[in-house]
Amino acid sequence: MNIDTLKFDQNGLIPAVVQDYYSKQVLTVAYMNRESLEISMKEGRTCFFSRSRQQLWRKGETSGNTQEIVNITADCDGDALVVEVIKKGPACHTGEESCFFNELYQHEDTPRFSMEALYDLLVGRKENPKEGSYTTYLFQKGIDKILKKVGEECTEVIVAGKGGDREETIFEIADLAYHVMVLMVEMGIEPKDVFAKLASRHVVDHKVKQEKMK
Repeated sequence: MNIDTLKFDQNGLIPAVVQDYYSKQVLTVAYMNRESLEISMKEGRTCFFSRSRQQLWRKGETSGNTQEIVNITADCDGDALVVEVIKKGPACHTGEESCFFNELYQHEDTPRFSMEALYDLLVGRKENPKEGSYTTYLFQKGIDKILKKVGEECTEVIVAGKGGDREETIFEIADLAYHVMVLMVEMGIEPKDVFAKLASRHVVDHKVKQEKMK
């Protein structure tokens, strides 16, 4: 598919759902015309068409909160786009990471969870200690205690995995993931840093695979 096969509306626009490449969080929904799409593809950064101002605007040209494009995908009808980006700074003009933060409905039996939300919670426990909190206890004890717990949880994952107990292994992996994230907060390592490293390894692995197939 190319630009010529896309279906722009009567105003020459096509909706673009902008999504964080690492977390897959929806950041915003904007519009592009043919020119802004071509600019985005040429420059590798998002450029939209403002319906209110009736002009092109490059994301971050005044705020500095740019969005580097990883890929652009059209839907089956060719009348909507998903733009995956690596963002530098908040996506919303309010300062929020995403424009979608006004919750209207949440199913009570489906609690919301994400690694980013857990990370933010852990940061909160470090910056604002809470009496009786295990996480606060770990931060107060410091790096040696945190590393000791990571080591213990690694061993427990190995034992559970070797024993072939799936549920126990899941339980221990969850414990390990939690303690690793406490370590990340202690060292100032964010989830996006780990995602970026994993993504870079995926690219390298893909290239190696291609070389082997030659």
